[in-house]
Amino acid sequence: MEKNLTEFTRAGFSSWLAGELGKVLSRYEQERVNRMLSGLFGYHVAQIGYYQGGALHSTSHIGHKVVLHLEEDGLRNADCGVLAGADSLPFAADSIDVAIIPHVLEFTPTPYAVLKEVERILIADGHLIIIGFNPWSIWGLWRWLPPWRDEPPWNGRFYHAARVKNWLAELDFEVLEVDQFLFRPPFKHVNMMRRLLFLEKLGKFCWPFFSGAYIMLARKRVTPLTPIKMRWRNQRKIIASGASTGPATMTDSNTASMADLTCIPHLFQAKRKVSASPACPVQGWS
Repeated sequence: MEKNLTEFTRAGFSSWLAGELGKVLSRYEQERVNRMLSGLFGYHVAQIGYYQGGALHSTSHIGHKVVLHLEEDGLRNADCGVLAGADSLPFAADSIDVAIIPHVLEFTPTPYAVLKEVERILIADGHLIIIGFNPWSIWGLWRWLPPWRDEPPWNGRFYHAARVKNWLAELDFEVLEVDQFLFRPPFKHVNMMRRLLFLEKLGKFCWPFFSGAYIMLARKRVTPLTPIKMRWRNQRKIIASGASTGPATMTDSNTASMADLTCIPHLFQAKRKVSASPACPVQGWS
């Protein structure tokens, strides 16, 4: 029952994107995704979650692109695609270079499991783009009003960017960028949204933490294990008749000490007497 409810809300959100307010959101998100994808390269890019407007990675330089559908209505409107669950992706481990999850965490009962599954399919130093709604915003307050409580996208569960960062840190992701946008109230009237366009620039500087949505770019970190090789050198032993080379021993440095050099003067100057010094215990060398 929980899975069917999730599919219903995802399907309603996909249909909501076709409306006037959804088109405004899609345009802002597409511009930011295009900017981030311009600096990302690889062999495979996957978008997890279908969008009514099409694939968000259409402008990517990566050749092989795939869209993973999470609801059946999106698959009917597409030419081809893959249908699966967000927490059980049909990709091999360490196979995807870039993954995009647009508003997937809001409509899944296990958001952390989704991020963990995405971490599995990403290669080392692979990139992840997350798009989500901010609960601490005017868009987040709309969720508590009765007329919109059961309407998409407010029927989903919003997660703040700080919480998503904590999840990514536990999965060894490095957050490279967080772009806050959409500071206007979610009015359905197009003329009203145009009049409030100045709030986008004003909110970027005055109240960036109260944006309606955010887009996050993270990189999967993998620390390689490099074996430490032991370094060897010959340990010299001084005897009364001269110097001899003993068996090789392990040390943590290749640098010979000055005491070794001063104790073996005949290696540098043959048949020359050297005065006694504290560094050399043998006197009268010839």
